[in-house]
Amino acid sequence: MMPGERLQRYLARAGVAARRKCEELITAGRVTVNGEVVTELGSRVSPGDEVLLDGRPVAPEPLRYLLLNKPAGVVTTVTDPQGRPTVTEMVGGPGRLYPVGRLDIDTTGLLLVTNDGGLAHRLMHPSFGIDKVYVAQVEGMLTRGDVERLTGGVLLEDGMTAPARVRVVGRTPRGSIVELVIHEGRKRQVRRMLAAVGRPVLKLHRRQYAMLTDAGMAPGDFRELGSDEVEALKRLSERGSE
Repeated sequence: MMPGERLQRYLARAGVAARRKCEELITAGRVTVNGEVVTELGSRVSPGDEVLLDGRPVAPEPLRYLLLNKPAGVVTTVTDPQGRPTVTEMVGGPGRLYPVGRLDIDTTGLLLVTNDGGLAHRLMHPSFGIDKVYVAQVEGMLTRGDVERLTGGVLLEDGMTAPARVRVVGRTPRGSIVELVIHEGRKRQVRRMLAAVGRPVLKLHRRQYAMLTDAGMAPGDFRELGSDEVEALKRLSERGSE
């Protein structure tokens, strides 16, 4: 992959304008990089480059990567018209952050929050194959036939799901505890998959996202990712695009 970040994305991340408007600014010759006018939309900038718009410096906020153990009752949005607590309110801090994918309001577990739009897009796309590990408490005992159906893919109203890795890891007075590993991100997918085999979900938690786990994180805890973790996520997303 080419080094650096696309210039129009850099400008948009700096709050100059929406991506399309930033492209117009570039092609109009209003942007310079290290003293040179840049008009090619494929141009890239690297850390340390001096970017000017109409002679004025442009610098986006530093990229941030947070891991949140979302509790129940919190919505996976930036704002909520109903006044419910949101994941971005939980992590707070400077700048505008966005959740990577979604967990519904009743589902708990790991969620990435970042302002790196390029990485977020790649991680959310199913073709990049990012594994997500869920643990579900379901009604009734999951049978071998249920496991085979889930493993091979389940037909939902929006199409057949990709194969999943499924195993029963425990029992409860009302049913089973099931671990599912999927790489898609459809709305309420795990709940709909289990409902399709007649095992409604009572409780759902995402305990792992790619190589990141919830070890040592209580509900509501969040932390900054280390540089090694960020680089590992970037390698995963780049591998998926090959």
